[in-house]
Parts: sequence; structure tokens; C-alpha cells
Amino acid sequence: MKNRAGDFLVRDKATGTWRESPEQVVRDDVEKHYWRHVINMIVKDWRLYVMLIPTILVFLFWRYLPMYELLGSFKVSDQVKSVADQYFAGFSYFKTLLVGTGTLTTEFWRAMRNTFLLSFYGLLFGFPMPILLALFFNEIRSNAARSVYQVLTYLPKFMSTVVMTSLVAMLVKQSSVTLGTQPGIISQLLADLGLISRETANAGLLNDPQFFRAIYQISGIWETAGYDSIVFFAAIIAISPTSYEAAQIDGAGKMAQMRYVVLPSILSTIVIMLITRIGSMLSIGYEKVLLLYNTNTYMTADVVSTFAQRYGLAGAQKGIASAAEMMNNVVGMLLVIGANTIARKASNVSLY
Repeated sequence: MKNRAGDFLVRDKATGTWRESPEQVVRDDVEKHYWRHVINMIVKDWRLYVMLIPTILVFLFWRYLPMYELLGSFKVSDQVKSVADQYFAGFSYFKTLLVGTGTLTTEFWRAMRNTFLLSFYGLLFGFPMPILLALFFNEIRSNAARSVYQVLTYLPKFMSTVVMTSLVAMLVKQSSVTLGTQPGIISQLLADLGLISRETANAGLLNDPQFFRAIYQISGIWETAGYDSIVFFAAIIAISPTSYEAAQIDGAGKMAQMRYVVLPSILSTIVIMLITRIGSMLSIGYEKVLLLYNTNTYMTADVVSTFAQRYGLAGAQKGIASAAEMMNNVVGMLLVIGANTIARKASNVSLY
């Protein structure tokens, strides 16, 4: 008992009694008046907390309150009654989607497969591109030239999804309004190079399911690579110049400096961004897919979000749509937990 008490008590040599140390007295006072200290801190920095109010409201109304509608995954769909008044249906919707024998189950698993493949290809080909762009920007000596290149790569991110998909459609799809009976310029170029047939070019690449994933990934890289490179470029310019000088003294060239100085210095940033990217793997924005796909490309283009949109809005089966999205989000949560655990064990760098 005395050994444990000795952690926070000191012995008075004159009287032989135990008493609290001055440090423990301060800790007890802080613990006793904890909420008073918190209130004083909030009052002192009230301007900072006022600035947090819009963010809190956004999360409240667009992140937490919509969770109430997840109850629709376990209740009988009713267009008239609210979710609270609907009858409990248990896990019937999940059973229908996972182990059913009808067309609904087949389309759901096809959508899950397409969602995973589109996300995996985006991670495999899209994630390294911002890092390569950041390395490229770092090697440009002229500030004016670097600014021009950065602005040119950032611009596609600020286009609306409708404008971006319209440009993609004009480039690869036959347009009877602007081009008459001619295929898009990209389709025509591929046909001239012999990579695709004239019939495929005339029909439009967006009408061929085997080209949808490539079009989706290439357009995604074009749209987001430049904007996503900002984080990595900021991490690169924060590297101390003395690290480059030490590498140059050791005889390291540009490629060796990138390998042994730049990449290790931004490794923590890469890991954090990779974990967040894995966490959002299955959260494909359905707007782009919805604007690019058609009935001919459902085989490779239909994802969980468009599946839920088609059955939830057009098919009036909100329970099925809600259950599909819920399973998609649960898998995404498990992915981010797994990625974070692996990253923490492998590199001692993690999101939490």
C-alpha cells in the first residue's frame, strides 16, 4: 500500500507521516475544477469556437441525422408512412441481396464487383499520379512555369461533373449534333491507329462495356490528379534544404535524392492519404457513373450507388436501396480499419 501511495504521497521525515506532494495538490485542483477550466478556455477563445459552428451543423444535418434513415434497411418499405411508423422486416432485405436467387441478387453482386474493380483500379493507377506530379513540380526551377503547370492541372477539378462528362462524351462518343455521323476525336484517333475497329468507333466507346472502366479511370486521373498533388507538394517543399545538400555531398543525383530524401520525408503523408483513399474505395460518386453509363454498359458500369438509385427512386424499393448502401458503407469502414491497422504495424504511421 505504501509503495502505491508513494506514487503521489511524500513522507515527512520530521513527523513520519505521509502527505500529498505539491505536484499532486496541483493535479487534484485541476481535476476538481476541470469544467471551470474548460469554460474559462471556451470563453477566452470564443471566436475560434464560433467558427466551428458551421462545421458542426454540416456534420449534424448531412452526416448524423441521415443515419436515422438507415432504419429503412430493417423495415417494410412504405411510400406513405414514415420510417418510424413502418413495420419491422428484420434482415429480409439483406438476405434477398446476399443469398437470393432472383435478378435482384445477380444485379447487386454485379454492382458490388464493379464498385470494387473501379475503386481498385482508381487506387492502383490514380493514387500514384498526384505523387508523381508533385515530384515533377518540385523539379521545375522557374516559379512562373511551375505556377502555369499547376493551374493547368488544377482546372479540371473545378469543372462540374456534368461539364466534365459532357467533354468526355464528345471526345469518345458519336455526336450527331456537332459532328454529324463522325465519331469522337479520341475514337477516331484510336481507329486510325488500328487499336479499335471502325464499327466500334462509329458506335461510340461509351456504348461498349469493355471500354467503360478505362474511360472512367483516365477521366478521373485527368480530373483529380493535379488537385490531389497539392498535399504532396506541400509536404515536399517543407523538406529542409540541408537534406538535399547532404545528399549532394554524398554524390546523390536527382533520382537518388527523390528515392532517399524526398520519398522517405513524405512517407507519413503518403500513408495517411492512402488510408483515407482506401476508406473511400467503395464510395464511388454515382453522379459521374450515372452520366456516363447506359443500358449497354450495365455489365461493367453499374455500381452500388447507381443500383440503389435505380431501385430506390425509379423502382420505389427504398428498403433494398438502403440495405445495399448500408452494406457498401460497412465494407468501406472495415477496409479503413484494416488499412490503418496494417499501416500502424508496418510503418508506425497511422490515421488513429
